[in-house]
Amino acid sequence: MATSGPPTSYQNVLRDKQIAALKRMLNLNQPTPRGSVAASEPVWKVLIYDKFGSDIISPLLSVRELRDLGVTLHLQVDAGREQISDAVAVYFLMPTAANVARICQDCRAQLYDKYYLNFVTAIPRPLLEEVAKASLEADCVPQIGKVYDQYLNFISLEDDFFVLRNQMLGEVSYYALNRPDASDEEIQRICDSIVECLFSVFVTSGTVPIIRCPRGNAAEMVAQALDKKLRDNVRDPRNSMFTGDSTAIAQLSFSRPLLVILDRNVDLATPLHHTWTYQALVHDMLNLDLNRVTLLTADDEPPPSPTSSPQQRTYDLLHSDRFWEQHRGSPFPAMADAVQAEVDRYKTSEEEMKSLKSAMGVDDDESEDSDLLTDKTSKLGSAIKSLPELMEKKKSIDMHTNIATALLEQIKERKLDVFFEMEDRMISKSSLDKTVLDMISDTAAGTPEDKMRLFIIYYILSPDIAEVSG
Repeated sequence: MATSGPPTSYQNVLRDKQIAALKRMLNLNQPTPRGSVAASEPVWKVLIYDKFGSDIISPLLSVRELRDLGVTLHLQVDAGREQISDAVAVYFLMPTAANVARICQDCRAQLYDKYYLNFVTAIPRPLLEEVAKASLEADCVPQIGKVYDQYLNFISLEDDFFVLRNQMLGEVSYYALNRPDASDEEIQRICDSIVECLFSVFVTSGTVPIIRCPRGNAAEMVAQALDKKLRDNVRDPRNSMFTGDSTAIAQLSFSRPLLVILDRNVDLATPLHHTWTYQALVHDMLNLDLNRVTLLTADDEPPPSPTSSPQQRTYDLLHSDRFWEQHRGSPFPAMADAVQAEVDRYKTSEEEMKSLKSAMGVDDDESEDSDLLTDKTSKLGSAIKSLPELMEKKKSIDMHTNIATALLEQIKERKLDVFFEMEDRMISKSSLDKTVLDMISDTAAGTPEDKMRLFIIYYILSPDIAEVSG
């Protein structure tokens, strides 16, 4: 199943609103000060999250930004944690029985001075009662600062792209929905999970969407359930999540976003198609996960950061990376040319700085005009000021050079350009230079998975193949 989100301008607002909601949560659910985050001294706190919460936060807030918001320590909820009796603890968790049991255990152990409980989505009443019971038994009711349902159950990866979940993907997948032995209860549970995530998207944006979907498949089930959930919430003004100013403005201006929900069956070939753009290649071959890519390194290469092991390099493809933003959708050859152009520009800047340093040295038998010396000093000062930016650019160039090199190695080794061109011809229904059987029989081309993807695309796009093979 695929969801088509609103246009880029709306997505920018959504990503910014999710960041604002996270900052408000880390500010103990108080409005964050406008302008500088450090306008007032932050309350120092410990952030406790599970894997779901970590996946939501990591693409949006860096460790430095968390520190600016007062987070001195961030830990997994199921990790061994020591008592910090004078600390404020902010929890950001899925409302599961295991997480609630761990919260209750922390309360009984008096691990922290104050507890702010934030759940990724709405906590069921029985689990909320478990927390209340544990706090009573531990005599720590005054220490429970607040309990919030945050409705942040989605992951914003880019301005124009978000996903519904990253953990336990096998439980909410195309295969899980289409298994021959899947029960009605399992299908209903999967649809309910998708609905909860989409509901969080629109609660965070503060808008009520117009929903469109085809009839007669899982997409219709999700659309109907989401429509009912939205209507039920809007009808109850006391508990509605859509009573803010942004909703009223959206209704008056008739600018509600359009949500198109499609079943994956409408196009099965595209996800299997070998791609040729930079971002898609990184995702397909280097396992891009939550905007982070990991490359294997040679044994004699030092890791680029303390978080990387000696056998791997970990890079964050951030929203602030200008090169990534400009070229992630470019074909691989164009991206490689852009990398080389960036390298040449960096070398030119480096040579200019070296020449300025050399020009500042005056020989004993040589005198220089004071105005000329002043001009050179000014240029050198300007170059020194731009040095941090130049070093950051060098870091970005090295990262993209290493990624491009890793991609090129796999492209050559597996002949991925041939697979891409052949599959592209199939999808556009153009004539092929060679048969699918010849490509599959070529021992020097691709992995078994590459060949299987090619064959499945051929099978899907050839409706009469079953009759021919029969």
